[in-house]
Amino acid sequence: MATRYAIGSVVVIAALALTLVALLIPVESFGGRSSAAAAPAAEDDGAGILSTAYGPLTPADRDFVRKVRLAGLWELPAGRQAQQRGTRPSVRTAGEHLVEGHTDLDRQVIQVGQALGVDLPNQPSVQQQEWLGQLTEAKAGEEYERLFVQLLRRAHGKVFALLAGIRAQTQNSMVRALATSANATVLDHITVLEDSGLVDFDSLVDGKTVPAPARSARSAPLMSDRRSEVIA
Repeated sequence: MATRYAIGSVVVIAALALTLVALLIPVESFGGRSSAAAAPAAEDDGAGILSTAYGPLTPADRDFVRKVRLAGLWELPAGRQAQQRGTRPSVRTAGEHLVEGHTDLDRQVIQVGQALGVDLPNQPSVQQQEWLGQLTEAKAGEEYERLFVQLLRRAHGKVFALLAGIRAQTQNSMVRALATSANATVLDHITVLEDSGLVDFDSLVDGKTVPAPARSARSAPLMSDRRSEVIA
């Protein structure tokens, strides 16, 4: 009888041990999955979070700094062109604001990039070059002005969520100051673009394209769904 009790005790102990092992394995596996879920996001450049004299610099911070630089690389020439080709005073004014705003913002973002060691682009993205090409090809007058206003208004509208997120979450003082400046610049540009009276708000809805000018199909589509490069 004692032997049976001893065997039973051994079986119970063994069963408890196996149960404990079985419980531990899923916990470790879950921990591994949690690490994977917290893996770098799509905008991560692979450098991780860097320590700087101005606070931690995250992949999202660096992505934002580069996008601010990209914005100036296409919106500065677009603004200069609007100053020259715009027939409406309001469109020429919008071009002037683009040039002034992005000249100042570009100066700041270059300083931020140098201070934080962030490599910055030196030419517009492929998509931005396409937009500049569409503006260059557009017929002067109504076609050009509507295209200019719509392209720039939609691009500036896209940046608000990004700016808010960076401004709220970054722990880097230089990135925070850049986001504050960029927010003021974007708001000013949205205002002057809307003052032209040419914004088609229906086409600003996600998933819709800007209506192509009636004279030609060469400018369509004016916008694409590639949003990663869109920032004002």
